[in-house]
Order: sequence, then structure tokens, then C-alpha cells
Amino acid sequence: MKKNLFLLGLIGMTLLVGCGSDDSSSTELTAPEYAVSADIPGWTFNNEPTELDWYVNFSWFTTPWGEDMTSQKITEETGVTVNFVVPAGNEAEKLNTMIASDTLPDIITLGWWEGQIPEIIDAEMVYALDELAQMYDPYFFEVTNDSRVGWYTSADGHLYQYPNSSYTPEDYEMYDNIAANPIFAVRKDMYEALGSPDMSTPEGFLDALSAAQEMFPEVNGQPLIPFGANGFSSVGNTSLDVWLQDFLAIPFEKDGKLYDRTTDPEYIIWLKTLNQAWRDGLIANDVFIDGRPQMEEKQAQGRYFSMLYQRTDFAAQQQILFANDPDTVYLAIDGPKNSAGDDHVLPGVGIQGWTVTLISKNCEEPDRAIQFLSYMMSEHGQKLIKLGIEGEMYDVVDGEHITKPEVTELLMSDRVSYDRKYGAEDTFWMLQDLPMQLQWSAPTQEPLAQLEEWAYPYTVFASQYGGLTAPIGSEEEKIALKVGTLWGETLPALIRAADEATFDQIFADFVAERDALGFDQLVALQQEIVDTNKAKLGLK
Repeated sequence: MKKNLFLLGLIGMTLLVGCGSDDSSSTELTAPEYAVSADIPGWTFNNEPTELDWYVNFSWFTTPWGEDMTSQKITEETGVTVNFVVPAGNEAEKLNTMIASDTLPDIITLGWWEGQIPEIIDAEMVYALDELAQMYDPYFFEVTNDSRVGWYTSADGHLYQYPNSSYTPEDYEMYDNIAANPIFAVRKDMYEALGSPDMSTPEGFLDALSAAQEMFPEVNGQPLIPFGANGFSSVGNTSLDVWLQDFLAIPFEKDGKLYDRTTDPEYIIWLKTLNQAWRDGLIANDVFIDGRPQMEEKQAQGRYFSMLYQRTDFAAQQQILFANDPDTVYLAIDGPKNSAGDDHVLPGVGIQGWTVTLISKNCEEPDRAIQFLSYMMSEHGQKLIKLGIEGEMYDVVDGEHITKPEVTELLMSDRVSYDRKYGAEDTFWMLQDLPMQLQWSAPTQEPLAQLEEWAYPYTVFASQYGGLTAPIGSEEEKIALKVGTLWGETLPALIRAADEATFDQIFADFVAERDALGFDQLVALQQEIVDTNKAKLGLK
């Protein structure tokens, strides 16, 4: 969809929008007192001091607005001071409570997969961004990406949400330095001491874990953990289901139809390999009980020999290890492969992005909210979000953007302090445009560069297979919840099975019960979603 066609499609649209869910009347958006233009950013007309509440649905985000140089600069230019609202505990409980009480803050950022998004759109609790932009800031359409707008436009023709960290198929064609996040990592000094063994086969994997445990039984007086993975949840473990299947290059579809990756023979081989590792004492109990905070502590101590994990999720811990002893950092190496030794196929961030941002109808200044989004999404805003303030945090030398040494030093040594002092490098990531930022990005430095660069040749675009979530309240959603819970119970039982015969019985029972729950009905819906996704993306 081209921008001019999108704008033409907006002409004649009603500007009447529903109020919050507790008020069935309609309110008319008040026209601004200034003339808006697609060529001039709205925030330049309207930058008197104001405050916007911004809900971020991630309890771990704790960086305040206004302490650092970058957010101070943004407030100086736009007049907007942000008050972040972050759940103290369970994100879903906080979000559901705000929805039920119709107290959603002005701006809302959620993971794109959250089921509450269609709920609040259907309940008319959020504004159509295109209507706000048409009235208050047509410049918004100049800073959006056509493919992202097309992907996120709802069936009613309106755009209610816009993503961050989104990559389009065109981005994958243009750039060769897009890296998937999951990696198989090993501790450098230990791995090299073992002779840098091949761990891509079940035999090599088990032998390396055993050798590491024998040679390095303790790390600073604490037991070595031979293999680490993401935390277990009620619906499984992303390291040991989705990511492991990706490493094994198990296809998403065959002959145009979704493929049952969970029952693939190659995946079963590796589940049995993990079961053997458990029976050999090579998988610690910690793997089944630790959450991210516990893993971060052990990563910073270098207690894992190997991990199937996301590289960005232990970047801070990698930097701690590097500062203490560069030989103790983690390296990315080829991990589990299928019997044919095929290359890994690792989906990178796709068009869905990571999060989406919406504007609540509780917002008393929707004009300022849409203008603020436009600012953050613009090239000017993205340069601030990525680099910070020119002359104070970076300089432009022969066309290159060079971060000042003291800024880089703090970034690499103490990310928390960097965020509080400087606030760039996507400290405020809610609307980050990573493809746009590539034009200013310096090459990633060690100890993070090797982890990233390893993934380049394996990274693929696979957004057509994302977002296969059944609508809330549908029969398929009920089936999905039951199947997910069943898998969440089955996966740890498979890994801890007493022997292979027990493993086989547990798996057979899972498949039978899964199918009895209506799995085929769920897959039929997911196939429809995939077909729709392909049509949106122009894929066959």
C-alpha cells in the first residue's frame, strides 16, 4: 500500500470515535487551531509542556524518564514529559485490571502477541492512529513504513497499532547483517580446553557435556551447569521446543500445508538426547526451576558450560565476564543439527516486530500523543534514540557517526548507569526502528560481536508463520490453551523420563491426548492465518 493511496483512503472517513468502554456515546475530535501538513512535523506546531502516561507491559523495564540526557532532549523539543507505568508483578493481571476498569493510560506498549490487543480494539478502547494523524499530524504517514502499515491495518481499514523492531521482507533483501537472536553458546576457555569439539551431533553434544563436567566440576566453588536453557513455563520451553526445532531446520510447512514440527523424527532424536543427558547427570535441576533472574546471576558467574539461549538476553552478563576475564566469555558455535547436517534456519525478527504501541481513548490530549509518536518514529527521533545528542555523545566525522570514547566505555561496562546518564542505544526502545538505525550503527563490538555475526548466515524471514493465535473466546483458543498446557506438562516429563521406553509412552500419550483435544481444528485455523499472512506479504 503506497502512502498516497493510504492518504486517499482516509479522505471522507468519519472523525467520530467512540469513548471508553463505560461510555457508549461518541465524542468528536476537536480540530486544531493550526494548519497541519504532511510536510511539517506536528510537534513543531504544538510543543507546550505536557505529560503523557505510557504503560509498558514489561515488569523488568525500570528506566525512568527525564534523568538521562536523551529523554531530557526529547522533552525539550516536544514539550512532552513521559510518566512510565510498569506492572510491579504479573503483567497480565495488571493489564486485565486496567482493561476491566477502563483505566488504560494515554499510550500503551504491549508484546504484539498479547491477546488483549484485539480485545481493546474491538471494545473501542483505543484510537485509530490513522484518524488521529489525519486530524492532528499527517506527517505521521511520512514516518510510517508502508509494509508495516499494511500488515497491522485491521479489517475495518484502520490502523490501531504500530510496531517496533520490525523488519520487512525488503529489509532482508537489502541487509546482510540481520541476526536472529537464539544462539548455541559455550564458555570460551572451557570449550577451547576441550579441543573445540563438534557439538552439532547427539554424540558430540553428550560427549562435550560429559567432558566439561569432568574437567571443570566447579566454577568458583559452585557446581558447573553443563547445559542451560530458557526457563520452563506452563506451555513449554522456547529453547527446547521452538528454537531447537529451528536449529534442526525443521520446516514450518510441507507442500503448502503447516507441518507438525513437534512430531518430526529429528526433533524426537534430540529430545531423546536431552533425556539421555538428564539420565547421565548432565542437566542440572536448576534448568527446570530457574527463571531469568536466576539465570542472569549464574551467567554472570560463568557457571554454564553451554546454553541454547537468546544472545541479547545475556548481553549484560557477557560484558561482566569480559571485563573480569575475556577468556571466560561465551562464544556462539554451531549447535544441534539434523541427521543430514543441514544449516540452521533461524527466523529473525519479522514484520510483527517485538512490541506494538497504541493510544488509549482515555488520553485527554490525543493530538499530543500522535505527534509524540510521529516524533519518536521519525529519522530525527530515531537518531536521538540510537545515538543521543550530537556533540555531547557522538560526533560526525567524514560522514560517520562516532560515539565518544567515554560514552562507549560506560555502555560496555555498566549498562544500567549508561541508561541513567545517557539514555541512548535504544534505552527507550518502545518505537525503535532497527532497520532505520542501521545507517548510523557502528559495528557491534566484542564481546557481543561474535555472538551476533555468527547468526548472520542462518537468519531468515519467516513472519508468515508468526501470530497464529486464535481469537479470544473462540473454540480454537480453548483448544490452544489446553494443548499448550499439555505440552508444558509433557516436555519436562520427556526430558526426565526414566528410560527410552518411558519416553516413548509419554510422547505417544501426549500425541493421542493432543489430538483428542481438537488439535486438527486448531491447525485448520492456523493454516487460514498463514494463508492470509502470505497474501499480505505477497508470498506464495
